[in-house]
Amino acid sequence: MAARVALITGGEGDLAQAIRTQLEADGWHVHAPGKARLDVGCSASVAAFFAPLERVDLLINNAGLIDDALVARMTVEQWDKVLSVNLDGAFRCSRAALKLMVRQRGGHIVNIGSFSALNGPAGQAAYAAAKAGLIGLTQSVALEYGPRNVRCNCVLPGFLETKMTRAVLAKRRLEVLASHSLGRLNTPEDAARFIAQLDSFAQVSGQVFQLDSRISVRG
Repeated sequence: MAARVALITGGEGDLAQAIRTQLEADGWHVHAPGKARLDVGCSASVAAFFAPLERVDLLINNAGLIDDALVARMTVEQWDKVLSVNLDGAFRCSRAALKLMVRQRGGHIVNIGSFSALNGPAGQAAYAAAKAGLIGLTQSVALEYGPRNVRCNCVLPGFLETKMTRAVLAKRRLEVLASHSLGRLNTPEDAARFIAQLDSFAQVSGQVFQLDSRISVRG
């Protein structure tokens, strides 16, 4: 039986590499391209990458970036760049993958979200808006493609210690830890195990899963 095929965008990141390791250990064939091979912010790059693919059983929209600024100081270019990768990129890749998943009569899309979607922090309006949009995209795709046996879920992996967050943790580690009721951070490896397990739950779609111990003020 042929190995199932997974595609992880933003494949050079720490979380992507942890997911890749977990999936490969579970017998998956994994594509984990970096930006040079798959620039999710560019429609032509997405089309070129997907063109030779014969199937995708699991798409993990992991590519993302942060360019924080207060709203009054944020440029339109900053806003557009953050949304183009974090939200539009997920749309571009999902649309391409859905064509394959419909043809093969099944598939699963996992969008990597953020706690910022639930509690938008000051100075992070673009990122928070993009990640909140991912939740809406997740739910719409789940409803539209459920009848085609395609699932879509959103995972908020938590404040992971990665290349993207190490500078913040170097300055604000105690503050960040204090925001978690357990006083500790999740790990890329734990998040990867959850995502691999989530794929095995064939009846779960349209859901949002938060993997750390922060409590949303929205309840």
